[in-house]
Amino acid sequence: MGQQYESLWSDIHRSSFTQAYVDAAGIRTRYIQAGPDTAPTVIFLHGTGGHAEAFLRNLDAHAAHFNVLLVDYLGHGWTDKPAIDYEIPDYVKHLADFMDAVGVKSASLCGESMGGWIAAAFAIAHPARVDRLILNTMGGSTMNAPVSQTVIDKTMAAVEDPAAHVRARLEWLMADPKVVTDDLVACRQRIYAQPGMRETMRKILCLQEPEPRLRNLMTEDNMSKISAPTLVVWTTKDPTASVEVGERIASWVPGAQFTVMADCGHWPQYEDPDTYNRLSVEFLLGRAVQEAA
Repeated sequence: MGQQYESLWSDIHRSSFTQAYVDAAGIRTRYIQAGPDTAPTVIFLHGTGGHAEAFLRNLDAHAAHFNVLLVDYLGHGWTDKPAIDYEIPDYVKHLADFMDAVGVKSASLCGESMGGWIAAAFAIAHPARVDRLILNTMGGSTMNAPVSQTVIDKTMAAVEDPAAHVRARLEWLMADPKVVTDDLVACRQRIYAQPGMRETMRKILCLQEPEPRLRNLMTEDNMSKISAPTLVVWTTKDPTASVEVGERIASWVPGAQFTVMADCGHWPQYEDPDTYNRLSVEFLLGRAVQEAA
């Protein structure tokens, strides 16, 4: 086989899609939409310091069945960055406001890392608005000071000098750093170079500090209130948390399914999109989910 040319654009060339902005209760919110708008809606939520492009390798497979929305949530990507605390209730409110603004009464939520934290909290606060829930290497269930400090250090370095440090921040997420493409790096560099991004990122990273993290922490007590059918996806090489953490999260959610993707880090939807897309689409369609391996 010849040279494989990887880019963000090669991941989405099969689908018609739209990038748009909507006013979500005063927050100009950027999102990418694909698939028939009459189909059930699936909303993808990225992680700390991320943006909608984290899910471009999942767009085609899901748009064949769903109305897909990839969102830059509050303070992230190209969405507005208000001077607020950036704790989980702020993100939950923004997601509800976004859904209202685009006319979505309920949706399935697929959250990666902090996106999973937000999705879980949203499912607790607004159970009637969540059809199904995928928690992908979900954050926010542990107090791990070394990991939190690594997130702070690598993220702030990337924001303070995007040219020097964005690639390292992205490569840290992956089991194989070679999957980080030049245009993914350039995309994040441009986002991180926005005026005021350093100050906003310091606020976003409050959830890595002990006191704010503790008051926003997901526990068995609150996650046991999730009523939506739930799939927890974990990996064998996640740099932020072990498989045992994922197993514990799944045990907290009534009836949750659990699967592990081999040889992936913290972005399995990007690192192994074929496997992730199969698992995700099967679950979202209500079919039996086959093991990842």
